[in-house]
Amino acid sequence: MLATAKKTDIITKFRTHDSDTGSPEVQIAILSERIGELTEHFKTHKKDHGSRRGLLMLVSKRRRLLDYLKKTDSDRYRDVIGKLGIRK
Repeated sequence: MLATAKKTDIITKFRTHDSDTGSPEVQIAILSERIGELTEHFKTHKKDHGSRRGLLMLVSKRRRLLDYLKKTDSDRYRDVIGKLGIRK
C-alpha cells in the first residue's frame, strides 16, 4: 500500500484539474508506483506467489488504462508514458 502523503503527491503531479483524483493519468501513475514497490518486494521475497498474482493484476489493469488512453487521446497517452518512463 502507498503512504497517504506519497499518494497525494502523485495525484497533484498527474491531475488534469484541481479536484481530479480519478482520471486515467492519475490511476496509471498510482498503479505504476505500486508496481514499482512490489517489484522491489520480490527481490527479497522470491516465493511470495500470492503477491505476485496481485502484481500481475495491477500490470494488466495499468495496461487496460493505457490502451484506453491511447485510443481516446494519444497526446495524453504520450505525455503519461513520457513522465513515467514506461515505454522506450
